[in-house]
Amino acid sequence: MSQASLHQTFSQQQTLAPQMRKSLEILQAGTLELAQLVRQALETNPVLEECTESLSLDADAPDPESADSLEHLNETDDDWRDREITSGSTSPWSADDEERRQHLYESIIAPETLQQHLQQQLDLSMVEPEIRHAARAILGNLDPRGFLDLPTKDLGIRLGLKAAHLEAALALVQSFHPPGVGAAGIAESLLLQLEHSGRKESLEYKIVRDHLEALARKHYPQIARALNTSEERIAEAAASIGCLSPNPGSEFDPTENPHLLPDVIIERDEGGRWLAQLTNEHLPSLRINDFYKDMIGSSGVDANTRQFLRNQISDGRSLIRSISLRQETILAIAHKIIEHQLLFLDKGPRHLRPLTMTGLAEELKLHNATISRAVAGKYVLTPHGLMEMRAFFASGYQTRDGEEVSNTGVREAIQQLIAREPPAKPLTDTALTKQLAAQGIQIARRTVAKYREQLSILPVHLRKSS
Repeated sequence: MSQASLHQTFSQQQTLAPQMRKSLEILQAGTLELAQLVRQALETNPVLEECTESLSLDADAPDPESADSLEHLNETDDDWRDREITSGSTSPWSADDEERRQHLYESIIAPETLQQHLQQQLDLSMVEPEIRHAARAILGNLDPRGFLDLPTKDLGIRLGLKAAHLEAALALVQSFHPPGVGAAGIAESLLLQLEHSGRKESLEYKIVRDHLEALARKHYPQIARALNTSEERIAEAAASIGCLSPNPGSEFDPTENPHLLPDVIIERDEGGRWLAQLTNEHLPSLRINDFYKDMIGSSGVDANTRQFLRNQISDGRSLIRSISLRQETILAIAHKIIEHQLLFLDKGPRHLRPLTMTGLAEELKLHNATISRAVAGKYVLTPHGLMEMRAFFASGYQTRDGEEVSNTGVREAIQQLIAREPPAKPLTDTALTKQLAAQGIQIARRTVAKYREQLSILPVHLRKSS
């Protein structure tokens, strides 16, 4: 008979100070989220007040637990990532600790993504567990446009899912908003959009289903004869088809979100030099109210009130320092972007140079994770439009002349070549590859095709017009 016994084990683990945890959260917060956090702090912390001067630190009585420099932020990242258990439990993370860690690392406040939007609809769908599981697999394999470019048969083989479940799940996903998601390509997406709007029997549907290539070439007389109608009706239908979206996921592209606010503006100063400036118009400046600081030293204040005020003042100073540190870090990154991307600022996206977070982290003597948090959900207003700060960090290619060109720059070059091509004789992917090579950019034809598809540019036979 087994005998119950009680064993005591000891473990040692570091606890990340709440102020440090808050500092990392504020570093990662976007402009609007941070403004909301500041407003909430003003409502809940009586010692904080909004001031008209620019945000500054309270110099007296420093709080040893708060981060007030890039060096301390780096140490915070060390504490957060490198905890080690010495004995006992198999994991150094408690359940609450793990939840907070996941929140800081993964829960970036940003516009709703396409996958999140579709998942919410799936959660509300009354379907069998097998179909729900298959639908999740489909959502996980959609590209940013909302297309499923992998046949369901291949997906089923890879994930061990039944074909019947996948087909039912695909039909379910294709019924979701935005219309056109889950299609295998542009043609099927257009048909789905027409179905959603009740036009499955329409002239537009017949044209897309049977004459899309002729439509792309604007062969209206040919389509009119095939469908026994007039060229005028075909032209009207073509205009209606033109109002459909070739990219159903575009409304969830963060760069298309009209509510995005830049965290940094890069523009020339009066001397013609590029200058980075933080945008703080939506961020109230904070300070500690002197009245409450004086109350702590007053003889008429009881011990409980005095301790409460100390705690509130400590929290307030920690918040102010964390915000200042966030601004300092973002501005330091922006200055490095200017230093590395002068050609881009002068000449446009074609000249965006490769830049990695690892390289920038070494220059600023910070961790990669710190850089990643600092740029997450942040936007820069440049002379060439509003750009996500992450867009400046990409690999690329080197031309024959030794010039470095980012992936974004290559896509821009492809877009420019196609914009200048003769409508009657558009450039094939092979021709585009040769033209890029003439500019010194050596990439494979399949890479050109991939970038062209990412730009939502039709293949050559659908771009040709007489």
